[in-house]
Amino acid sequence: MKRSVMEANLFCTHCNNETNHDVVYINEEITSVKCQTCQHEAGMKVDIMKKFYKELFEHIATKPSRMTEEYKQDLSKFIARLPIRVISKPYRFIRYLNESRKVLKYYKKT
Repeated sequence: MKRSVMEANLFCTHCNNETNHDVVYINEEITSVKCQTCQHEAGMKVDIMKKFYKELFEHIATKPSRMTEEYKQDLSKFIARLPIRVISKPYRFIRYLNESRKVLKYYKKT
């Protein structure tokens, strides 16, 4: 789960002017838009835990099919990279969980 902020020049209906806004995304979905001038924020209702569980389930459920596609494309490359991937997977998964935990913690505060 990844949270990202993008700046965009949009028309603010609160201050009736075209100003810079912060657009907040979670996994490429807009969750809020905040005017930098008047601080007016338009937020969308997001069930963050539902999104997290769905993303985690999809990631785990599609792993066998993704690995099958990889070894069908190039078996020798797949076998050569497998030991490194097996060793690094726990670290990559911990990094993913830490990043997701930060996003979940941020949205539990608000």
